[in-house]
Amino acid sequence: MPNYAIPGVYVEEIVKFPPSIAQVPTAIPVFMGRTELIDNLGNSLINKAVRIGSQKAYERTFGIGSRPTVTRIDLDADNNFVSATLTVNRYLYDAVRLFYANGGGDCYVISVGDYDDVVADTNYTGPGNAIEVISKIDEPTILLFPDAATLTAAQLGNVQKAALLQCGLLKDRVTICDTLSGDPYGTSFRNEVGINDLKYGMAYTPWLSVALPKNVAFRDVQGNIVFKPGGVGVSVASLADPNVDTDVITPYVAALNDLTKESGLLDTFGIYKAIISGINAATVNMPPSGAIAGIYAYVDRTRGVWKAPANVSLNMVIGPATTFSQSELETLNIDVNAGKSINAIRTFTGKGTLVWGARTLAGNDNEWRYVPVRRFYNMVEESIKKACEQFVFEPNDANTWVRVQAMIENFLLLQWRDGALQGIKPEHAFFVSVGLGKTMTAQDILEGRMIVEIGMAPVRPAEFIILRFSQKMAES
Repeated sequence: MPNYAIPGVYVEEIVKFPPSIAQVPTAIPVFMGRTELIDNLGNSLINKAVRIGSQKAYERTFGIGSRPTVTRIDLDADNNFVSATLTVNRYLYDAVRLFYANGGGDCYVISVGDYDDVVADTNYTGPGNAIEVISKIDEPTILLFPDAATLTAAQLGNVQKAALLQCGLLKDRVTICDTLSGDPYGTSFRNEVGINDLKYGMAYTPWLSVALPKNVAFRDVQGNIVFKPGGVGVSVASLADPNVDTDVITPYVAALNDLTKESGLLDTFGIYKAIISGINAATVNMPPSGAIAGIYAYVDRTRGVWKAPANVSLNMVIGPATTFSQSELETLNIDVNAGKSINAIRTFTGKGTLVWGARTLAGNDNEWRYVPVRRFYNMVEESIKKACEQFVFEPNDANTWVRVQAMIENFLLLQWRDGALQGIKPEHAFFVSVGLGKTMTAQDILEGRMIVEIGMAPVRPAEFIILRFSQKMAES
C-alpha cells in the first residue's frame, strides 16, 4: 500500500483474476545434420541452433539440398528419358521439406558440417556439439537427426542414446528415432539403442520412397547417359571398350562427345530438360523422421497433443520402401524381449500412406506405452512448471497454496473439456492437492518446500477395436 503523505487522488488497481497457466508449444522439433552452407555473413553455423519458420527461411540460411549421385540415365531409341539410377545420402534438407509438407511450423536447425564433411556420431554427441547445444535451449520439444541414419548401427545408437538421455534429464522433449535403411525390421536398432529413458523415444519404420525435386544439373549426369539405338545400349564409357562393335557406336561418337557440353545437348538432341525432369521424378528412399515431426505438429494443431499422431496420411510420399507381413507387423508393435515397440508406416488401398502406430519405445510399460500420453504429460509438466515460477519466494502459507491449487485446477479443467482427460466429472479426471498435512509436513515448510501433488487420467488411444458377433436364436 502506498504511503499517503501528500493530499491528492490516488489510483489503486485491484487484482480480481487468479493467476493462469499458458500452454507451452508441443511440436518444436530440432533438425540436426549436414547443410549446404555452414557460414552466414562470416559467422559459422556449425553447432549453432537457428530458429526458422518456413522452408524459404531454411534455404536463406542453410542453402539447398545436396546433389544426388547419378550413376546411369537410360534413354530409348528415340532419345526419350526412360529411367535414372541415383542415390542421395544427405537427408536433412529433404527432411525439413517433408516436415513442412506434412503440417510443420517453427523449428530449429543445427548444422554439424557441410555436404563434403565426414561426419561421425561424435559430431552430434561430443562436447559443444549439436545435442549438447540444444540442451541449453528451452523451447524445443522434439529431437531428430535424419542424416545420422547414414552412420553405422553402433554410431546411430550412440546418437540416439545421447538424445534419449537428454530427454530423460530435461523431461520436456522426446526423440524421434530412425532405423537404418537396411534395417526396416529394427533388429540392429533394438540392439543398439539401449534400455534407458525409452519412454521418451519413438521409432518409425520403414524408410519412405519420395520423388522430391532435386538439386541436379546436366554436369552431374554427363558421361552416364545410355542410348539404345536399335535396342543396343551405348554409353560414353563404351567408347573406350575395344569389345564394343564400332559400327554400332561410330554414328553416336560425335553426339556423345557433344554431351560434355550443356549447350551442345540442346542442339544435338533437344532433351536436356527431359533428362532433368526425369531425374526429378525419380524416387529415392529417405528416413521418415522429418515427415513424422510434421504429423506431430499437424495433429497437435488440429486436435491436440493428447491425440495419437496415427491413422494420418503422409503428404509428398510415394509410399513405404518396405511392405510388412502381418506377423512382421506384430513383431514391430510388440517386442516381448525388450519392449521396444517400433511404429509401422503402411499403405492402404484408397487411403494412401498412413502412420500406423502410436507407441513409445517403452512398449511394455502400461504407464508410458503411448506417444500421446508421454507428450501430453510433457506439455502439462512444462506448462505448470513455468507458471509456478512466479510463486518462488512467495510466503509458503495457505493463501499461496490456494492460489496455486486454483491455478492448476483451472488449467486441467480446460484440458478435460478439450477431451484430453478421462472422466464424466472433473473430479474423476484429475486432482490437485497442496497443503500442510496433505502434501507437506511442518519440516517441509521450515525448509522452504511447497509440494504440490497432481494426478491425471489421460485418454489413451483405442489401439485395438474388437467387434464381437454372435448368432441370435430365432424367437418368432
